[in-house]
Amino acid sequence: MACRLMETAREMTRESLPIKCLEAVILGIYLTNGQPSVERFPISFKTHFSGNYFHHVVLGIYCNGRYGSLGMSRRSDLMDKPLTYRTLSDLIFEFEDSYKKYLHSVKKVKIGLYVPHEPHSFQPIEWKQLVLNVSKMMRTEVRKELEKFARDMRMKILKPSSAHSPMKERPRGKSLSPRRRQGSPQRRACRRDKSPAVLDKKGDLAALNEVGYQLRI
Repeated sequence: MACRLMETAREMTRESLPIKCLEAVILGIYLTNGQPSVERFPISFKTHFSGNYFHHVVLGIYCNGRYGSLGMSRRSDLMDKPLTYRTLSDLIFEFEDSYKKYLHSVKKVKIGLYVPHEPHSFQPIEWKQLVLNVSKMMRTEVRKELEKFARDMRMKILKPSSAHSPMKERPRGKSLSPRRRQGSPQRRACRRDKSPAVLDKKGDLAALNEVGYQLRI
């Protein structure tokens, strides 16, 4: 899938095609493939405004101990962020504060894994390895979860779901794990999503766009 997406990115550069935030992430991955010191990972936001929900995605960047982002939005402070943030949580909170300027409340934040630099890789992009219901969490809890996840990513101990044993398709709203006692609110509010991304065989941007990554404010 990543290989086909890189071919789509090459077409974008050749044809100067108009793009939205999702295509901007794919293009950002393509343009940074030749920079192995730059780690790339997707960051997705679900926000609420005026009775409607909106989705947006940017490409998180980690290099030389600092975090930043690449992306596209109608708002300049909801896309590119300089490589100046010392922690992943600082970067996420900066986006959250930017959303507040436009009266958007952030409901969920999803963080994916590092994207391999091999342009011919067929490994699927992990879009949501960590899912945080930030609207139900204190910032201290969000920071703790983000920093643990960021540390695990830097140590390369997180594995893509495609490397796990085969799993049945996960029913929406149900857990695959055995029944257990009800967890604390904090544990319910954040989870690591181990289910593989479910896409059709096309694996192209048309399928990915069904996720609805766009921001209209």
